[in-house]
Amino acid sequence: MPFTRRLPDRRPSIPLAILASVATVATIAACSSDGDGDAGAAADGSADAAPEARPEPTSDGGDADASPSDAGVAFDAAPRPVVCTSQPCAKALVTTSTSNGLERDEGYCALLDDGTVVCWGTNRNGQLGRGEDGGTYDSSEPALVVGISEARQLDHTCAVNASGEIWCWGLGPFLRSPTARTLERTPVKLELPPAERVAVSTAAGCAVIDGGVQCWGANYYGQVGPLNLVPPSGMAPARAIELPPGAPIRDLVLGDSTFLLRDDGTVLSWGANPPLARVSSFFPDPNPATIELAGVTFLDSVTEHACAVAGGAGYCWGARLDPKHPVFDRGYPERVVAPEPIVQIATTTPITVTNGGASVLEPPRWCAVGASGDVYCWGSNASGQVGDGTRDYAFDAVKVPGLPAPAVQVRTMPSSTCVLLTNGKIHCWGTNVNGQLGNKKVRGVHPTPQEVVLP
Repeated sequence: MPFTRRLPDRRPSIPLAILASVATVATIAACSSDGDGDAGAAADGSADAAPEARPEPTSDGGDADASPSDAGVAFDAAPRPVVCTSQPCAKALVTTSTSNGLERDEGYCALLDDGTVVCWGTNRNGQLGRGEDGGTYDSSEPALVVGISEARQLDHTCAVNASGEIWCWGLGPFLRSPTARTLERTPVKLELPPAERVAVSTAAGCAVIDGGVQCWGANYYGQVGPLNLVPPSGMAPARAIELPPGAPIRDLVLGDSTFLLRDDGTVLSWGANPPLARVSSFFPDPNPATIELAGVTFLDSVTEHACAVAGGAGYCWGARLDPKHPVFDRGYPERVVAPEPIVQIATTTPITVTNGGASVLEPPRWCAVGASGDVYCWGSNASGQVGDGTRDYAFDAVKVPGLPAPAVQVRTMPSSTCVLLTNGKIHCWGTNVNGQLGNKKVRGVHPTPQEVVLP
């Protein structure tokens, strides 16, 4: 489907791969502790090789790109609906991890059309929700989350059911009660009023309740309230967030900042700065305020990084990738180049890989769903996570071949990618060291799409 009209252009366009390689990829001495810096050391040999430092890319020299205020131009495409062709049938797809920074934390969950939820991948913190008998074993065999029924919305390892109850499992600030940070292998119900939506991050949780927003958890980044009211340390109970008046809330997305998307395409943000996506003198900024990007239809965020779709164009921003650059070299939304108008985009956090005692920061990577239903990926591909059958770094958008139906959603983690298709099936590719491909196979690297074996 074409644009209704092209976004106005003013500044040089920046390919998504260029954003991924802002300046020179940083090389940092020494390994990180506890093996976290080795993003994939595995007995099966599927560890991502440490990349060589990449030269600084230059602008593609194309037409000038749009400033955020140019977004919101009419665009005649939206994510395609899922039409179940057989059972089981998935309706939504999420990642299990809210930090997204370690290969060993990779996993996915899907909301099925019967209101149940299935998960696969790593389980060291109970992310699969299989109860005490499920242990901590990773699994490439998707299975039902214990006790979840009539679910209608899913965010990481939290679900909202038809009655508005919020049920969560795994590790986070939102389990058992909003003031208790516990690990739960069996879903627990939060003691909150009925909710329309829920969103969670590594530090906090928020829910849309009675048309407003309540947040709870740690206040490290000012996502629960002003620092003089809610101490940064400790777990704060749910409190209403004071929002400026505006259109009804369509979505909530949490990383280190909270993003609230309204029906009119405007976005409010508060929390860490970056990825606040707006000018602020506060670090963090606990005051919800509108970002410049308008006409937004989709948001994704993980820790310090975020992306959005507005007017069929993708925009990404986040923390600096090179210590030699100012903090805001990626602080504000920058338009990215894709082969066609897009309807959805997914981002990851940078990961640190080691080789010979040196640590190298591998930039974030991205995948997007085009208006045609095709999927494109950019960035790191050492584990085949781009999906083109190679393991070559993708500086430009690479189309994922071999998908049997158009895509509805794409979700990314550092070393794997999964997509939900219009027929309700899910396909994944990349490393399978923790079973994150859901194909009932043990370990291995699969650089082309594999169908997830839903129960």
